[in-house]
Amino acid sequence: MEDPTLAKSTAFLEMESFTEESKTVVPEKYRFGCCRNVIEFEKLNRIGEGTYGVVYRAKDTKSNTIVALKKVRMEEKEGLLISGLREIDLLLDIQHHNIVRLHEVVVGNHLQSIFLVMEYCHHDLASLLDNMKTPFTEAQVKCLMLQLMKGVEYLHTKFIVHRDLKVSNLLMTDKGVLKIADFGLARKFGYPLKPMTPIVVTLWYRAPELLLGAKVQTAAVDIWACGCILGELLDSKPLLPGRSEIHQLELIINLLGTPNDNIWPGFSNLSVAKNFTLKRQPYNNLKHRFSWLSSAGLSLLNQMFMYDPGKRVSASECMESSYFCENPLPVQADMMPTFPEHRNFKAKTVPEKGKREHADAKFGSVFDRTSKKKKDNK
Repeated sequence: MEDPTLAKSTAFLEMESFTEESKTVVPEKYRFGCCRNVIEFEKLNRIGEGTYGVVYRAKDTKSNTIVALKKVRMEEKEGLLISGLREIDLLLDIQHHNIVRLHEVVVGNHLQSIFLVMEYCHHDLASLLDNMKTPFTEAQVKCLMLQLMKGVEYLHTKFIVHRDLKVSNLLMTDKGVLKIADFGLARKFGYPLKPMTPIVVTLWYRAPELLLGAKVQTAAVDIWACGCILGELLDSKPLLPGRSEIHQLELIINLLGTPNDNIWPGFSNLSVAKNFTLKRQPYNNLKHRFSWLSSAGLSLLNQMFMYDPGKRVSASECMESSYFCENPLPVQADMMPTFPEHRNFKAKTVPEKGKREHADAKFGSVFDRTSKKKKDNK
């Protein structure tokens, strides 16, 4: 015979909606399902904000371990965003030494309270680059890049493209282990490739095919971002800090020269390339920007910065580069320097934006206005 209490509770749950002004309270008996209650975790301090949620340093009171507790962002009308579901689905399927691990999902007393319990990492590279007194040595940069490429290779072999690789999304433990984090924009891909939204990847790390309006994205967008990260680690400052999409394209052209159909077949058919005349600059200036870098290092950067996504080097090919086999050799992860945890200072009640405040301008906003002016002038 059906339990009348169960029937009543089930009906209650079905009648409630995220669109209600008041928060939905789930009956005690069915409140947590298989998930633990978030009250079992003691929040210590806020350490950052990802693409789709606020992140806290917290203590698991059951195991006395320190974890990262990410509150999944909810929309007032839509509730749990599809991006949040994608991140949970992807992280549950990922197990790699160089990717942040999702331990479990915990919940609060309301349907709107969902938290991801993730492994805690002591630093993010953006904070380190902003606060460290002595830059990373080339041997240390090689160590970090090899770890990054191992994580990226793993993602790409599982047909996952991260789409938001940048130094603030790269975490590091006190043992020198690099971890890729924040999968809010990540997507699974397959063949044939399907169109994805171009409003991805923080502007400074955005590949030229995204800036120029390509509808299809490949794993090559991650490799471009990794090239920007390598340049940033070597130079101790952002490589291409654009203020807008147009400025970002100008910086890329100043560094690598102007693309054309000879080096990038199909370039002139991209929507932005059709409507705009790009600056004429025939020279590749990577050698001038990194005059002290070896020929193997310059070759690796050039391969990561190929305009044609189909010719851009893969993560596994990056790791096979002779740059990582020449002196100075990469240090071992456990030989990386240790740093104070800048994010955990009690004085910082409001997180600092830091020197690397990335310009996340919406794709098309500048181009659409300029394109309209150009059409009006004809």
